[in-house]
Order: sequence, then C-alpha cells, then structure tokens
Amino acid sequence: TALAALALQLGELAGARLARAGPTPRGWAFPAALTGAVASAAQIALLAAVSGLDVTTVYGTVEGRLLLAMANGFLLAAGCVAMNRPSWALAPLAVVIGAEALRAHPEPYTPMIGIALTVVHVTAASLWTGGLLYVLRTSWLRRADPAAARAVLARYARLAVWLFAALAATGTLSTVRRLPADVVLTTAYGRVLIAKLVLVAVVSALALTARHRLRHDRDAGPPARAELALLAVVVVLSAILTVVPDPHWLSVR
Repeated sequence: TALAALALQLGELAGARLARAGPTPRGWAFPAALTGAVASAAQIALLAAVSGLDVTTVYGTVEGRLLLAMANGFLLAAGCVAMNRPSWALAPLAVVIGAEALRAHPEPYTPMIGIALTVVHVTAASLWTGGLLYVLRTSWLRRADPAAARAVLARYARLAVWLFAALAATGTLSTVRRLPADVVLTTAYGRVLIAKLVLVAVVSALALTARHRLRHDRDAGPPARAELALLAVVVVLSAILTVVPDPHWLSVR
C-alpha cells in the first residue's frame, strides 16, 4: 500500500543517519516509491470502477485529486533517489503525507486541527515502522560485531521513545475528536480502531522488552522482529481506517 511505501522511504532516510559508519543494507527507497505511485494510481482506477465514472471525471473529484497528488509525489521521490539525492525526496513525501491526511476524514468543524494531528501521526508511524526495518537489516549485516549491531538498535530505541509519544498523543486526540463513545463497538470504524489500539499496546510492550534487553547487553533482535511484524499489521489497519466511513455523524449525542 501507499502507507507501507511511505514507511519504507522515510524509514530508510532516518535509518541511514542512525546507522552511521559501517555496512548498510541495499536501499529499497526507489522500488518503494514506484510501488507507492502504482498503489495510488490503482486506487484512482478502483474509484472509477466502483463509482461508474470515467478516469477523467474521477480526477476532478477531491479524492481523485488527492490520490493523483500522492502518485505524483511518489514519482518525484523516486526521481530524487534515482538522481542519488535521497534527501530531496522529503519534499514530495511531505506532499504525500499531506494528501493522505486530507483523505483521512478530517472533521468538518475544525479540519485543520484534524489534518495536523494526522500529519504528525502518519509521519511518526512511518518513521517507527520503516526505521525499525532498516536498523534490523543493518544490525543483521553487522552481526559479526554484536556491539556494533546493538549500538544501531540503541540509537533507534532512543528515537522510538519520541515517536511513540507522538503516536500516543495524536492517536488519543484524534480518537476523542472523531469517535463518539456510543458508536465505538457498533461501527466498523470503531472495531478496526480497537483492533489497532490493541496491537499498538502489544507492539509497545515488545519495544520495551527490546529496550530492556539492550540495556543489559542482551540480544534485542527477537522482540524487535516481532515488533516489526505487528507494526506491519498496524499499517494495514491504518490504511483500512482511511476508507472506512467516518462514524462521527452516527452519534446520537
């Protein structure tokens, strides 16, 4: 999905800084950017098929324009990587994040606050997931030197604390603003969100376990890999939430 592609690219940019000197894994940013562009374009085609409209008409809708902006943003990011200027990709990726935030059902009464919360949430989630994948790949390459492998994970763990704080704060505020208590268990949106929150709690426990092992010079790989696997599921659930109808209007309050 587009969110997974975004996580791979942002995670690689952040992970490369955390890796510092030493062997680093082969970059996945270019294929990830192309995948993101294809995924966004495919959503436009799907929207046209479901709505019965032609593609040109879909481009004229708000959803179509946002998906087109995402596809173009990913293509520009791929171009930056191809030119060996990966840091330049931050600008088009910011466009992708902004478009995704606009697609995520911003509240009609204070949309800018909702958009800002989603921008921070998506950015933090992408850095957490993609960054963890990159540092795990880097640690595997440096497994012959356990101290060097642990050092990379330790640097990531310090960053992950702040990312978790951002995720928890923005996620809580967005939930309070958008999900009335009387529809939590009776709507698809509420049930998917609950599943996501449960997984995030498990992921947080795994992250704490990995951090504890690092402090005691033990192998943090197993809990970190389990954390990554569950984060991948969280990304899928996050993508589902962007297309599930916003339940706010169902509230009887």
